[in-house]
Amino acid sequence: MATPADPPLIELADVSRVYGSGETEVRALDHVNLTIRQGEFVAIMGPSGSGKSTAMNTIGLLDRPSSGRFLFNGLEVQELDRDQRALLRRHYLGFVFQGFNLLPRTSALENVELPLIYKGMPRAQRIGRARAALHKVGLDGREDHDASQLSGGQQQRVAIARALVGNPMVILADEPTGNLDSHRSHEIMRLLRSLNREDGITIVMVTHEDDIAAYADRLIVFTDGKVASDGPVPERASA
Repeated sequence: MATPADPPLIELADVSRVYGSGETEVRALDHVNLTIRQGEFVAIMGPSGSGKSTAMNTIGLLDRPSSGRFLFNGLEVQELDRDQRALLRRHYLGFVFQGFNLLPRTSALENVELPLIYKGMPRAQRIGRARAALHKVGLDGREDHDASQLSGGQQQRVAIARALVGNPMVILADEPTGNLDSHRSHEIMRLLRSLNREDGITIVMVTHEDDIAAYADRLIVFTDGKVASDGPVPERASA
């Protein structure tokens, strides 16, 4: 866990993101300032069009600010070219999406291997890493099942294993329980909270559900492209 003396892992300094111009201009982010330290579990909320998804895409290096500064672990991200940004994303970030984004007719093991194939890791090594990641998320014995043969909760566990397999500093989770029932949703959130607390992985999560946000330690609320509030989560979910 980072200390207050350590530099932020993620820093947005006076960041704006503008689409269009003139009468069609949309200011998705409007002079946003925020910092996230290593080891934090942050939930981001806000109504549709509030800027929360743009903020997540910016942090995930999937979108670029129109102005302001974005620093990742002290590195000025806006000075990087496309290939450098892709390398940073590949080596330091893991992504979990609402729709799982798995290859349905591909085994759980092969789905988890994919990021390591992109890294050029030898087959034997990546299989070992993929099996360890699936074990970490409680899917021993499901390695050879195609994604389409797994329940929604199991598919999201595969997606989390895929995010973990590259040993990321940060997991970005975009509505990770949006396609799950209440029981499976809380299973997934307990898993994410365990990864944060036991392994020290920084987690940044977008959600629209208060009971899901309650698993985080900190809640950032966006409104009209601005940070409307930023502080401790009012209530914690029970384990």
